[in-house]
Amino acid sequence: MSSSNTPPVIIVGASLVGLSAALCLASHSVPTIVLEKHAGISAHPRAIGFTARTMEIYHSLGIENEHPAPDNFVLKRARVESLTGKWFEHTKWSDTEKRPGAETLQEKPLASKKEYSASRATALAQDKLEPILESLALERHIDIRRRQRVLNVEQDQDGVTVTSQDSDGNTRRIHGSYLIAADGNRSTIREQLGIARQGRGFMQNLRSVLFRAPLERYTKDVVQFDIDQPGLKALLCSYNDGRWALMFRDDVDRDEPALQSAIHQAVGDPSVPVEIITTGQWELTALVADTFQSGRVFLAGDAAHTLPPNRGGYGANTGIHDVHNLAWKLAAVLSGLSSPDLLSTYDAERRPIALLRHDQIFARADYKVHRDLSKSAGEKINDDAMEFGQLYLSDGFVGSDASLPRAMKPDEWAGQPGTHLPHFYISKDGADVPLLDIVGQKNWTLISATDEWGSALSEVIKSSRVTVNSVRLDSDLQKFQQAFGVSETGACLIRPDGYISWRTAESSVNASDCLCTVLAKVSFAI
Repeated sequence: MSSSNTPPVIIVGASLVGLSAALCLASHSVPTIVLEKHAGISAHPRAIGFTARTMEIYHSLGIENEHPAPDNFVLKRARVESLTGKWFEHTKWSDTEKRPGAETLQEKPLASKKEYSASRATALAQDKLEPILESLALERHIDIRRRQRVLNVEQDQDGVTVTSQDSDGNTRRIHGSYLIAADGNRSTIREQLGIARQGRGFMQNLRSVLFRAPLERYTKDVVQFDIDQPGLKALLCSYNDGRWALMFRDDVDRDEPALQSAIHQAVGDPSVPVEIITTGQWELTALVADTFQSGRVFLAGDAAHTLPPNRGGYGANTGIHDVHNLAWKLAAVLSGLSSPDLLSTYDAERRPIALLRHDQIFARADYKVHRDLSKSAGEKINDDAMEFGQLYLSDGFVGSDASLPRAMKPDEWAGQPGTHLPHFYISKDGADVPLLDIVGQKNWTLISATDEWGSALSEVIKSSRVTVNSVRLDSDLQKFQQAFGVSETGACLIRPDGYISWRTAESSVNASDCLCTVLAKVSFAI
């Protein structure tokens, strides 16, 4: 697709989700204009912790994880009087694994954990990640315009027109093909469109203080602490770079001496040197928009779903997954390969995921106190299932079934259409390579183990404009059959975002006709 002939997609918001959207679109040669009201990146680190699925996406964009979590790494959380005081108990960061009770501080060696990705999570802070994304975006000639406040959005059958105002009061009208609203919880775009939200809603106001202090000698291998003493209820978290955040469970406005005192109270050592960096105040809210699409406008990130910080890492990660889902679809429609009907699958696929994650937050320990008691708490779903085993249901799949569970562990799906590509290593040029790296995340891919499907694909691409790569796994036949739930003559069609759109357990009487019909349906080919 020639970017010079493609109208830009306008992205409102240059934080994690907006920058990720621009990079995802750039990987498909779609030009963008990013509008951001702030002059620079926030000084507050905000989110920390990006999941393996997120790092898979960034890997596909050329962003390597320089600080991956070690194999079998377990993040731990402790409930303590203070860092130097009594430690009551400590638990794993995830609370979806069954356990008889709180763990002791002397644990047995960790058992080997099932691997669902070649990528690893990272504990990088948001204010460290955003400059990496922005630098790469500028390197790839993405047009980022800061100090631009969006005043109005209009749309018609030809595109969208955004009226923005700079810091000097000058206004400008910008025309684009589509718009992605990644402008946060208080989204101006969502409000202008009149899109309502549903969910648990506002819970409470919270305050925090970000500070620098040498606390590592107190913490062992635990980096999150529930401070539980009569005069202080708070959460103390490390950003792994000497910075810490103390998040109060009240809405008290403390001056600097009071903040210093509270920090020393949480540490339990008044002699520790403390440098206060900044303070924060935010609303604890859980809401999901009634729709993620309005014509040519798409909501993503906090504009679409405000999910409070939780042990599943659902906030920023969910938004990054949103735009990865959307980018290839916009590229296909803008290139003229797919009908605009393809874009309706964004809401159909991503909104149920947001709703499920909303409900999972209140099924877990941290937010049970805020749960709406008029509704069932639901069953906690395993973190691996929530990260790599969520099921998409839309017209973009053949063989997905609404009666199936919304999420299961990836190996339990065994190639179910609507689920993420299973992870295993295959042999290539004498090395073991993750299947996802072979498939890639830009074009469609047909995976099979026989000549029959390769020949069928050769016939199909003669009459189809959709690019489909072929991957033959005859040398890894057993892995192929087990992971995808097919026989040696079966085949699977993988979307550009790494999701299984169709599979057949065995060969077809007329493989080329079958494949042609399936490809036209799932790609919404014109």
